[in-house]
Amino acid sequence: MNKIYMDHAATTYVKDAVMDAMQPFFKQRFGNPSSVYESGREAKASIEAARGTIAGLLGARNKNEIFFTSGGTESNNWAIKGTALAAGRGKHIVTTQIEHHAVLNPCEYLEKHGYEVTYLAPDRYGMISPAQVSEAIREDTVLVSVMYANNEVGTVNPVAEIGRAAHQKGVLFHTDAVQAAGVLPIDVAGMNIDFLSISAHKFYGPKGIGVLYVRKGVHPESMLQGGGQERKQRAGTENVPLIVGMAEALQIACKNADRENQRLVTLRDYMIGEIRSKIPGVHLNGHPYLRLPGNINMTFESMDAQSSLINLDLAGIACSSGSACSSGSVDPSHVLIAMGTDPHFARCALRFSLGHCNTQEEADAVVDELIRISKRLRTETDLFARKKEAPKNV
Repeated sequence: MNKIYMDHAATTYVKDAVMDAMQPFFKQRFGNPSSVYESGREAKASIEAARGTIAGLLGARNKNEIFFTSGGTESNNWAIKGTALAAGRGKHIVTTQIEHHAVLNPCEYLEKHGYEVTYLAPDRYGMISPAQVSEAIREDTVLVSVMYANNEVGTVNPVAEIGRAAHQKGVLFHTDAVQAAGVLPIDVAGMNIDFLSISAHKFYGPKGIGVLYVRKGVHPESMLQGGGQERKQRAGTENVPLIVGMAEALQIACKNADRENQRLVTLRDYMIGEIRSKIPGVHLNGHPYLRLPGNINMTFESMDAQSSLINLDLAGIACSSGSACSSGSVDPSHVLIAMGTDPHFARCALRFSLGHCNTQEEADAVVDELIRISKRLRTETDLFARKKEAPKNV
């Protein structure tokens, strides 16, 4: 059975060039970057080279604005909790109802410790406006956190304008750019961004490594205390192979982004068109065109997402019903609910996130399988409904 992987928003494979870049640091060049002897100095130099590469790709003015973390979750926690703890003038944060739980849960944690959080509702396309942000800011607001691109429905937010709205009122701005890095343009200096979170495994790099960009002059409280690594801001021996791999992966992704995005948009729109024309009762979720190039999130009426996923998996097709971090949950997507989707329909949504290896032939195969699944599941649903409605014998 040929496997078809369409869940690149959950994670991606590691590219060969990235593996090659990391390999020497597992055996030959394994020195601790805090050591003063030669192998340690070599490791330290490699970290700083990676830091400089990533800073340039993100538009940072100084490579020391780049801090290495274990991934997007740690970066988001550090930006949100660190800013709250460092702030001396207020205890109010503005975010949105459609954030990843790596933002929502730290905000809920702060609420338990005396902070107030305003959760902005998106429009029906999953978008947040700068005007909403501006209106929500209070005198005691210390941070605005709005994601660049939504991980479930793919909608892209106007983060530069949102950042400007925050700065006009003297408030710091954080954006979770985990889904955007290597795909959408990022210029932290030009986009009014004070904190930016990214994670390597979303752009064909290794898992377990991420970055928090912190604008010079901003000083969030450290989350990890210990040694003096990362300029005494993030203790712990640096993961040199993964740091090197992340820089290589981001460089490759940014270099190929324009060409790959055009290909993915074409494939995405083709697959959406095929699904709509061949399967009745289907609705596209998210913005019709201001969305990630490879994102397809659609509701299939009378097709429970979990049943659909099981059938797709049996056919060798990997996709999802939303965030990978919420897999196994029986609750409908919080993103779709926030967008005003009926909970019943929210439970019938599937996400296909396309990547480098996906082809039109694979798209056709997935659509064909969806046609078969829709006929089978909808027949079963109809039979079950008729059985429930049938009068009982007296």
